[in-house]
Amino acid sequence: MSETTFIYLASQSPRRRELLEQLGVRYELLLPDAGEDTEAIEAVVAGEAPARYVRRVTALKLDAALARLQRRGLPPAPVLCSDTTVALGRAIYGKPEGDADARRMLRELAGRTHRVLTAVAIAHRGKRLEALSDSRVTFAAMTPAQVRAYAATGEPVGKAGAYAVQGRAAAFITRLSGSYSGIMGLPMHETAQLLRACGLRI
Repeated sequence: MSETTFIYLASQSPRRRELLEQLGVRYELLLPDAGEDTEAIEAVVAGEAPARYVRRVTALKLDAALARLQRRGLPPAPVLCSDTTVALGRAIYGKPEGDADARRMLRELAGRTHRVLTAVAIAHRGKRLEALSDSRVTFAAMTPAQVRAYAATGEPVGKAGAYAVQGRAAAFITRLSGSYSGIMGLPMHETAQLLRACGLRI
């Protein structure tokens, strides 16, 4: 297989960009067109298990990104998509819909251990590859004042589970197992393996 020199990143997450840069991967953004309904892709199906949900959403994101690539007539290169969700039991915690929702999520996660699931999918030359990172995070108990203060920082906006592991929420995390970069939004080990399989030198 000929060597690939860059990839398309179909993600608006600045954390995923930072992590790809950390790997030394050259990328071009492949962001949605104005008319694309990206939020509909992330809708939860009733009774859906968290791991199934995050893999399904990532596959749908990849489908949309490949259609975008073809529509724009761009040169071929691997397309990478990823999605992260937080799960407490079978309950899925996506991005909060506002401050009140963020506070609710934080209250429910406080003092407990939850899972952070990040799926990665790559397509290139008709081949699709995927991986799933499954990590555990334990939060300390949080007082109502601490919950309000953290939610007020604005950090929970756009974050699954209403927190950023690399931000101020770290003050409340007592234990973490699995992939730190996966919790941030892109598991480095799994991503590197998939990219190598697509001919990228890492």
